Amino acid sequence: MAGAVRVDLEAPLEVKNWRPLVNWLLAIPQLMVAGVLRTLRGVLMLIAFFAILFTKKIPRAIFDMAVMTMRYDWRVSTYALWMREAYPPFDFTPASDDPGGDPAALSIEYPEELNRWLPLVKWILAIPHFVVFALLLVAGIFVGFAAFFAVLFTGRYPAGMRTFIVGVNRYSTRLVAYVGFLRDEYPPFSLQP
Repeated sequence: MAGAVRVDLEAPLEVKNWRPLVNWLLAIPQLMVAGVLRTLRGVLMLIAFFAILFTKKIPRAIFDMAVMTMRYDWRVSTYALWMREAYPPFDFTPASDDPGGDPAALSIEYPEELNRWLPLVKWILAIPHFVVFALLLVAGIFVGFAAFFAVLFTGRYPAGMRTFIVGVNRYSTRLVAYVGFLRDEYPPFSLQP
């Protein structure tokens, strides 16, 4: 699964000191679009649930669109959390492989066949991951708060803090790919690529 779901950020650690103060404000239009896309992903996953149950496959168009919504969300998050300076593009290319051209990358391999019955129990099997993710999310909030002041005073995102936040997002993406019917492999308990 680690290789099937890839989440990365290739951006310089140097960030202008004022970015933590305004990036969230500049990101409001993007965050609104990301919210609409999350709703769309929920509808797509409902359709995917029944498609997998009856055909053991997720339609490629639905898969690509779901991955695009996750990629868009990731790009907007990296900007809103001042981990990059370039404004994320309003890019709605439905593709499972990241088309590139942006420092934030997210790709998920398309599965040729999925277990027909696994969608019925994935939520139960993922309970340990939900607990771990809740703890990681709390830690991520504290790390983000500390990074806010680090960038504000030094103009540099601490490498360890950014690596941790990217890792938490990678963990979250793997979990969403699993419970969202995009992959059948049980996600690893790891923040690493």
